[in-house]
Amino acid sequence: MNANMPAAPIVAAGSVEFGNDLPISIIAGPCQLESRAHALEVAAALKEIAARLRVGIVYKTSFDKANRTSVSAARGIGLQQALPIFAEIRSSLGMPVLTDVHEASQCAEVAQAVDVLQIPAFLCRQTDLLVAAAATGKVVNVKKGQFLAPWDMANVVAKIIGAGNRQVLVTERGVSFGYNTLVSDMRSLPILARTTGAPVIFDATHSVQQPGGKGTSSGGEREFVPVLARAAVAVGVAGVFIETHPDPDNAPSDGPNMVPLRDLEGLVRTLMAFDALAKSAPR
Repeated sequence: MNANMPAAPIVAAGSVEFGNDLPISIIAGPCQLESRAHALEVAAALKEIAARLRVGIVYKTSFDKANRTSVSAARGIGLQQALPIFAEIRSSLGMPVLTDVHEASQCAEVAQAVDVLQIPAFLCRQTDLLVAAAATGKVVNVKKGQFLAPWDMANVVAKIIGAGNRQVLVTERGVSFGYNTLVSDMRSLPILARTTGAPVIFDATHSVQQPGGKGTSSGGEREFVPVLARAAVAVGVAGVFIETHPDPDNAPSDGPNMVPLRDLEGLVRTLMAFDALAKSAPR
């Protein structure tokens, strides 16, 4: 496939569609896959929210947090234990599933149990990983590196398209600003849409992360998640990425920036209202 071909303007993960001009869809779930029971609990709650609000939701979690700040930090239950759980969420709940991959060798196996392969921000320029993810034929969600300008992502997307896969999402998650701080530049969102042609996702929870901010773990300011999410949706995006947990303060990773599950429905309802207004306005 020619790398100069455009990314698909509308990308479907199971029954959930993402498009910059479509109503927003949501990617949500806990940072880390903790257990089968925990995963099914959160996925079932998300399915109920999706039904009540009539919004598309993709379940997200990570089987391995390979980029934790400290070598002693919990990483997750691992690939082999995770795959049956992902498959069960898809079959029993009908929820599309997204998870991270960190090595090219993981892609084909993970693709058998999920709908979306996510490339972590730190790895977004790793050509072998991008090509292996593309080769699965699954949707590939690439998080923009904290060290990249938005227009640099055109080269990343071209690697995936050149490998034969136009089903690409690009996610903004903030850019490094000094030490232990990220800043979200809302100009990045239309630039990403214009330069990559792909549906753009705004990661509202990692954008408030403070990388390494607690010394051996990352901090975060979850009170600003709704602020940035509303701003991004007002600018215009295809979807919003929101990590959520029943008890974030006791989560094994990213607790300081995750949204309590009890608050998620109200936030999504607000974002849908902002989205409807933004996309109905003359451009």
